[in-house]
Amino acid sequence: MILPVEFGDSVSARVGTANAPKAILEATNELEYYEEDMDYSPMKYMNLSVCKEIQKYDEISKGVSELDIRENQLLISLGGDHSITPKITQALMCESKTVVFLDAHADLRESYLGDRFSHATPAYHLRKQKHKLIMVGVRSLFEDEALRVKEDKDINYYSARALRDEKIKNRLLSDISSLSGEVYLSIDMDVFDPAYVPSVGTPQAGGIDYYLATDILQALFLKSDAKVRGVDMVELIPEESNVSQLFAAKLLQKIISYWGISQGVDKRGLDGAQTRVEYE
Repeated sequence: MILPVEFGDSVSARVGTANAPKAILEATNELEYYEEDMDYSPMKYMNLSVCKEIQKYDEISKGVSELDIRENQLLISLGGDHSITPKITQALMCESKTVVFLDAHADLRESYLGDRFSHATPAYHLRKQKHKLIMVGVRSLFEDEALRVKEDKDINYYSARALRDEKIKNRLLSDISSLSGEVYLSIDMDVFDPAYVPSVGTPQAGGIDYYLATDILQALFLKSDAKVRGVDMVELIPEESNVSQLFAAKLLQKIISYWGISQGVDKRGLDGAQTRVEYE
């Protein structure tokens, strides 16, 4: 189940994140159906539903609560800016769960430029909701955020630079593989090196690459005992070359594919959306 959340009012550097959901979905038309890592075509076994878009911040929690999300379904929200994440988790999860938080920024500020619900505050609100955080790829933060990361025992922090060390990377993957219970995954697209994803709301030098991201997805969906309640992808800005939105579309395909394998969809009958499409 894909939910477009076309809210981008809190960005501070570049505008256009509200246009990302439509652009990412359009970019999926450029992908082959076959998913090379898992050696199958997910859409032969699955059907996707795209929900009506949400455009107003105050309507996010209510809109998510009203969705008929069944036990064997995954909600993937396409943003929009990162302020949407706590609104989604508020509706989707009980308190004291785990959020895997991929971002270039710590996002632990109580407010930013007078806005308590800015794209710079989602991790702060997730901690207020008592969720534990696994923060991945951070490389930009204020001193008070750095202090909180060090002192808060419910924040497991992996900076982008530290993840260049193979031992640290393996420790992260081990931590994610050991997760159980309800988990939510939030992906701010600025977590990636701008060489791979050049167009985001607040770009930062450095960052993780595509293959570390897929390793994280495999650890979460295929190696852990976690029940993934939802995923979001935020902060992308569509651009003329289509590189950024195609990267996001491919990552979306991986999420769907790995989740599908975790649910055993490849053992089901061939009655998915792809079987009803003519293509060359």
